Amino acid sequence: MSGATGLPGKLTASAWIVADCESGEVLASFAAHRRLPPASTLKMLFADTVLKKFQRGQRYKVTDADLADIPAGSSLVGVKPGITYTVEQLWQGVFLRSGNDAVHVLAHMNGGVAKTVAEMQAKAEDLQALDTHVVSPDGFDHKGQLSSAYDLTLFARHGLKNPDFREYCHTRIANFPAGGRKTFQIQNTDRLLTGAWGLKTYDGLIGVKNGYTSNAGNTFTGAATRGGRTLLATVMHPKAGSNAVYEETAALLDWGFTHGGSAEPVGTLVEPISEGGARVTPTRKTAQAAAGAPGAGSDDPSAWRLLEGAGGTIALLAGGVWALRRRGKGGGRHAN
Repeated sequence: MSGATGLPGKLTASAWIVADCESGEVLASFAAHRRLPPASTLKMLFADTVLKKFQRGQRYKVTDADLADIPAGSSLVGVKPGITYTVEQLWQGVFLRSGNDAVHVLAHMNGGVAKTVAEMQAKAEDLQALDTHVVSPDGFDHKGQLSSAYDLTLFARHGLKNPDFREYCHTRIANFPAGGRKTFQIQNTDRLLTGAWGLKTYDGLIGVKNGYTSNAGNTFTGAATRGGRTLLATVMHPKAGSNAVYEETAALLDWGFTHGGSAEPVGTLVEPISEGGARVTPTRKTAQAAAGAPGAGSDDPSAWRLLEGAGGTIALLAGGVWALRRRGKGGGRHAN
């Protein structure tokens, strides 16, 4: 890849991307449009869709019905029926603890899970996240619920424009209601933000969202600012242990801050249609899975769209690193 020197040599992820948050330039990527189960990183799209609808100080008393449709095995922050929460506290439950209970309460406040899923799909289409198919608002594994490293990066970039989104994903600890006047402390599960599980905190990290399911493995989108520049990196399904998703994200961000300024962009993050972005139209043709991307195939012909950069349509990446839009199949089971 022209200009892409010094890329980390031990990346095991099934897909990854690193991009400039402000300009939208994609600095490097691998199988960025491979459709994979997103786990709780899909909660970024949930926030993009619902966050602006309620004032943070608005109060809501949770009912049994609000919690009745949470999938078994979900990650929970500890929302209880009969307790009144502020919208801010519910969003802290979403971002810090990846609480599906908090997601479902907010979804019911928004008119229900089905309505929220439909709105999330419409939001994905407006953001031109064409690899994403939404089945649940919380990221829990469901058959056909898919996204891509490219799309997750679009969700993060859009969300970070919202000061509340930015604050929530950067919050390390918060006090959460336990009933009466009691509270308990919750900590963000983003290990690059908190330095948990033997990892060092990442210098300049903003957030954004992690996720894990037994089917999806680990996923993570991170954003960091150094020297006045903000970069985004998404890593999906590394083969190594639970810290690998953070280590590989940190390595890609390090590369971006060190070499990204001189690297020739391989594409760009598209702009939302509602904000004047040129509409992307996928083309269909039969294609083989991307080189170096085992398991990317589909029973059906794949739909590909070349990622477009300032210099035009690009499909010129060395070493099996591709920047393509692809459509496929998948499903799974959720933990957080």
